[in-house]
Amino acid sequence: MSHLPNKLNSFWLWREVYAKLGISNPAYKYWKNTQTLKLNNKYIFIQKHTLPQKHQHVEEILTDLSGYLPIKYASDQLHVNEHLFSYDKMSLHKEFEYKYVEDVKFVNIKKFFKENGIIVSKNSFIQLGKLKDLEITPDATFYNLKNDYGIVVYS
Repeated sequence: MSHLPNKLNSFWLWREVYAKLGISNPAYKYWKNTQTLKLNNKYIFIQKHTLPQKHQHVEEILTDLSGYLPIKYASDQLHVNEHLFSYDKMSLHKEFEYKYVEDVKFVNIKKFFKENGIIVSKNSFIQLGKLKDLEITPDATFYNLKNDYGIVVYS
């Protein structure tokens, strides 16, 4: 499976961590052994099992984000307008599974890729869009989706 849908498999949303712990927002910056990931200069994630020992108890109640991505990051990586994941009236909106964590909307990219048989290598460029807007090159793999949409994976 692609690197993209698995990006958050080993991370917690920082906003949820500090809300559940009742600590200040920048506290993670002072934790030496805690790895972080920042997406879109907006979302901060904390690597699982790297919280300081006195805070590790909270991991039991945090939301698992395996297969999910924030909709803004997903739209950037799939080169599609964020509206696709935001509005019910968009043709493909109902094809995706969503969850909210601390007012951040996530989309399950992994499930969507599996259900549609989409295979993506780690360094591939992925484009989701209307069929008329996609450019299919000889070295690309095309996946036809519902409602005149498709995905092209450029290797």
